[in-house]
Amino acid sequence: MNKTIHQGRNVKRFREMLGLKQEGLAWELGEEWSQKRVSILEQKEVIEQDILEEVAKVLKVPAEAIKNFDADNAINIISETINNHDQSALIQHNPIFNFNPIDKWVEALDENKKLYERLLQAEREKVELLQRMVDRN
Repeated sequence: MNKTIHQGRNVKRFREMLGLKQEGLAWELGEEWSQKRVSILEQKEVIEQDILEEVAKVLKVPAEAIKNFDADNAINIISETINNHDQSALIQHNPIFNFNPIDKWVEALDENKKLYERLLQAEREKVELLQRMVDRN
């Protein structure tokens, strides 16, 4: 069973991970955008490629990430990894997970560090954006 990826929800997820409000995304996208238009975009199951690329550029993520991210699969993989401490049982339960848990833990720490750095950068960019908005008025 192929599950359809809801691209609009993924835009919302990435926007929220960056701590960006719909108004901020609209402002970054340009004058023809509004909070309402971003809201409508986030409700769309499939987003036109040119708009998807424009949004991805503002969110600083690959367009493919928005098109292909499946939160349910990500949660299931994380849950399986965290909840199964016995590697042999993990392999028997789901043979595609053939890895050393310590290696995955180290990778997760690296990813968390990268995410933290990206969130910190996003906060800096929000401050700069707000400063530009204040200066503009």
